[in-house]
Amino acid sequence: MKKYLSQITLVIISTVLLISCSSSSSLQEIRTKLESAEEFKKKDSDSIREFSPYLNNKWIGQAVSYGPYRLEQAPGAKGPTEQEILEDLKIIEKYWNLIRVYNADNDAERILKVIKENNLPIKVMLGVWLENETRDPAFRDNNIRNVLRVIDLSNKYPEIIIAVNVGNETQVFWSWHRMNTENLIRYIRAVRNNITQPVTTADDYNFWNKPESKQVADEVDFIVTHIYPLWNGKTLENAIPWLDSTYTVVQKMHPDKQIVLGEIGWATQYNADKKGDGEQGSLIKGKVGIEAQSKFLIELDKWININKITTFLFEAFDEPWKGGGDSTGDNEIEKNWGVFYENRTPKESFKNFLLYEINADNNMEF
Repeated sequence: MKKYLSQITLVIISTVLLISCSSSSSLQEIRTKLESAEEFKKKDSDSIREFSPYLNNKWIGQAVSYGPYRLEQAPGAKGPTEQEILEDLKIIEKYWNLIRVYNADNDAERILKVIKENNLPIKVMLGVWLENETRDPAFRDNNIRNVLRVIDLSNKYPEIIIAVNVGNETQVFWSWHRMNTENLIRYIRAVRNNITQPVTTADDYNFWNKPESKQVADEVDFIVTHIYPLWNGKTLENAIPWLDSTYTVVQKMHPDKQIVLGEIGWATQYNADKKGDGEQGSLIKGKVGIEAQSKFLIELDKWININKITTFLFEAFDEPWKGGGDSTGDNEIEKNWGVFYENRTPKESFKNFLLYEINADNNMEF
């Protein structure tokens, strides 16, 4: 019996080692191919992988973007601890079951680990951050590393990661990290050829509403678009009508694709003194503040419920590292999109929104 058990143990160990070596070899092969600029053929070109945001047969399309960084934390510097991530996710799970994370890095891996170890009812759309490697070749190594990491994590956590987003705002004309389209497509193919989840890329509506976006759309399973009424000079009164018409234009441009709203929100502070081309003080015309965010959340909620469009609210928590970090004031707009403050207390706008939801549910007719 002992001899038999020993043989079984040896078989198990050999199998684990074989799988481990195979996985390592596979990632190395992908790395070699990426570094050599070898072309990736498009896999399953005629089949679309469905992005289906469901948990236990419940639609979880009312989703949220999650940046885990607290005061004195930032990507690539100091990241959150597992305990801090667990505290965040315990808050998030009360209101959302689907989160968007922007890069496959150490912090993302800790998020996935915490979800799995604590059996949290949260699914993830995991991102790959890409930079313009033509303008700065140093970014190429980072891009390749991020692509390899997302492949590895997607295969390690297939029950949690339900979609992968390759690149964020890399094609729209105003992007500061706009990259060559052929490079983006190459990375999309590298990821999609080596995972089973549906794959997309996220960009502003001002890219997806143009004919040239069809080249990228042909490479992905679904489209993620960003539509910000506030950034586009809209007031609260015309924010949702403009959102609806803008979304419709993107849908008509890509009638065979599912269109997911990957970012939308309403900030609670901004620097009105920052004037100039593309600056917040010049672009923003709507009221900004707690009351404005509250009203926007309520109207957006109505739109989502009517249309059943998967929407990632931007964002769960304020992030002080953004918009220049310590070199800018607290009123920098990029620091103030959350419905929770950085200290994880809910803003009055979110409390008001929750009261609206409770009242709406109580007044429903069955």
